[in-house]
Amino acid sequence: ARGAGPEARVAVCLERSPAWVVAVLAVLKAGAAYVPLDPAHPGGRLRATIADAGARLLVTEPHLRDRLAVEGVETMLMDEAPSPKRDGTHEMSAEEDAVAGCSLFPVPCSLSLACVVYTSGSTGTPKGVLVTHGGLAATLAAARDTFGFRPGEVSLVLASPAFDIWAFEALLPLTLGGTARILPREDVRDVARLAAEAERADALHAVPALMRELARAAREGRADFARVRRVFAGGDAVPPELLREMREAFPAAEASVLYGPTEGTIICAAHPVRGGGAARAMVGAPLPGAWLCVCDAAGGVVPPGMPGELWIGGAGTARGYLGRAELTADSFVPDALSGRAGARLYRTGDRARWLADGTLEFLGRVDRQVKVRGFRVEPGEVEAALERHPAVRAAAVVVREDRPGDRRLVAYLEADAGVSADELRERARAALPEYMVPAAWVLLDALPLTPTGKLDRRALPAPDAPPMADDAEPRTELERAVAAVWAEVLGVPAVGTGASFFDLGGDSLLVVRAAARLEAELGRPVPALALFQHTSVAALARHLAGGEPDPAAPPGHDRTERIAAGKGRLDKLRKRRDAPG
Repeated sequence: ARGAGPEARVAVCLERSPAWVVAVLAVLKAGAAYVPLDPAHPGGRLRATIADAGARLLVTEPHLRDRLAVEGVETMLMDEAPSPKRDGTHEMSAEEDAVAGCSLFPVPCSLSLACVVYTSGSTGTPKGVLVTHGGLAATLAAARDTFGFRPGEVSLVLASPAFDIWAFEALLPLTLGGTARILPREDVRDVARLAAEAERADALHAVPALMRELARAAREGRADFARVRRVFAGGDAVPPELLREMREAFPAAEASVLYGPTEGTIICAAHPVRGGGAARAMVGAPLPGAWLCVCDAAGGVVPPGMPGELWIGGAGTARGYLGRAELTADSFVPDALSGRAGARLYRTGDRARWLADGTLEFLGRVDRQVKVRGFRVEPGEVEAALERHPAVRAAAVVVREDRPGDRRLVAYLEADAGVSADELRERARAALPEYMVPAAWVLLDALPLTPTGKLDRRALPAPDAPPMADDAEPRTELERAVAAVWAEVLGVPAVGTGASFFDLGGDSLLVVRAAARLEAELGRPVPALALFQHTSVAALARHLAGGEPDPAAPPGHDRTERIAAGKGRLDKLRKRRDAPG
C-alpha cells in the first residue's frame, strides 16, 4: 500500500528481533528489495546508504527514527514488535505444512531485485550489490539440498542483518519449518552466553575468529556441543588447524567451510570437513546451480593445479552494483564458457586452483581487499576516511598478523605535528563501522616509497606496543590478574591500570577473548559487556570487585560523579558518530 513493489527499495533498520524477519519477508512478499542497515553503524553512514540506495521507504523503530531521517524518504515504524523472552533471545518458527503450501518469493520476475547489500568499496565509499529474487531463492534451495536441514531444528542467528550471511542463518531454517533463534548482540560477544546457546542448537554458522573461541570453550571444558548436528565456518579463509579444532569441539556435527562473495548471493561453494580436517585453506566444490572456473588475466581457463583468479556464475550471480555501471562492467563479464545466452561471470579477485579431487583450494587475493573477523574491508575506503582529516597528508591501511591468528587493521599516517592517534581514532569511529576502525595507529614523518614513487608496504614498521606509565602499575591482586590477561590477549609486554583496552589495540573480538580468559582465570562469569562498559584495568577491577572506590581517586570522586562523567563522554561520542558525513 505504500508503494513497495518490483524494483522499489525499502531500507530496513531494526534491532535484532523477530521484527527484522517480519520486515524482510514483508518486503520480499511485496516483490520489492530490502536494504539492510545495522543500527550500530554511525548515523551519517546510515543516512548516506539510504540516500545512495534510492529507498522510497524506511522501516525502523521509534528510537532510531531521528538518526535515519533522509529527505524524501517515508518512515514506517515497527512499534509493536514482539517482546523478547526473559533470557533476551528471540525465536521464530514456521510449520512445515504452511511453508510447503506457499512460495516464499511470489514475484513476477526472478531477475527483479530482492536486496541491495552494501559492502566496502575501494574508491572510498560503500557499493551496493544488486541481489535478485531468483538468486536468493536459488541459493537457499541449493543450501537446503546440500546440507540436509530438517523441520523442527533450531539454528542460531549470529550475524548482523546488514550482511548477506544473515539470510542463510535466518531465512533458510524458516523455509523448512525450522526455528531461527536470534541472539542479541551482547550474547554473540560473550563466549559463555554464546556457548550456552550453542549447546541447545542443532546448527550454527560463525566466522573463523568466533569459531575459534567456541572451540576453545569446548577444549577447556566450558561447553559441550554434543547436540549440534551442523556447524559452518565462513566469511574468511579457514586455517587447517581450525578445521581440526572444529571436529574435536563438535564431535557429532557435520562440519563445512562455506565460500561465497555477496556478488554470488551469500554462498556458492562448500567444503565438508572430514577426519582431521584439511591441510589447506579450501573453497570446496560448487553448490547446485553454481558455476566456478579458474581463469588467467585474459579470461582463459587454466589447467587443474595451476593458480588463477576464481570466476563464478550460475543462478546466484548478482546483477551488478547500484549506480556503478563502469565497476559492474569490469567485475561482471560475459560468460563465454557455459554457452548460456546472456549469462555472466563475476570476477571474485580470489586466487584459487583446482585440486585432483575436483575441489578448489584458496590461495589469497589478487587485489588489496582483505577480510578481518569475517568482514570484507577495502583498505582504500578506510584510507579515504582518514585522509578527510585536514591534518592528514597521506594514509596507508594494511592487515598485519604479527601474532598467529590475530589479523588486525593497522593505519600508517603521514600527518602534521600536533595531531594525535587518539584524535584520529575517534574521527574514524564517527565515520566507519567498528570492524573498519584500525586497531593500531602509527604516525610517520613520511610514508615509505619505492624507487618508482609507490608505497613500499614491506617497509611499513610493526606498530609499537603502547607504553605503560611508571605510576600506572596494578596495585591489587584483581588488577594484576586483569592486567595480565589483557597483556596476553593484546600481545603487549605490560598494561597499566588507566589505559583503555581499545586504545591499546583491542577490538570486539579481543573483548570476547579477554572475557573468556578472565572467566577461566577468576573462576566466575565475566560478561563481555563489562569490558565495553569498563574499559580500563582499574575500572574493570573495581566493577568485578563489586564497585569499591578507586583508592587513588581524589576525595569526592564517588560513583555518581564517575557515572556522570562517563555519560558525558558517551554523549560526545554519540554526537560525533551521528554527525552528518
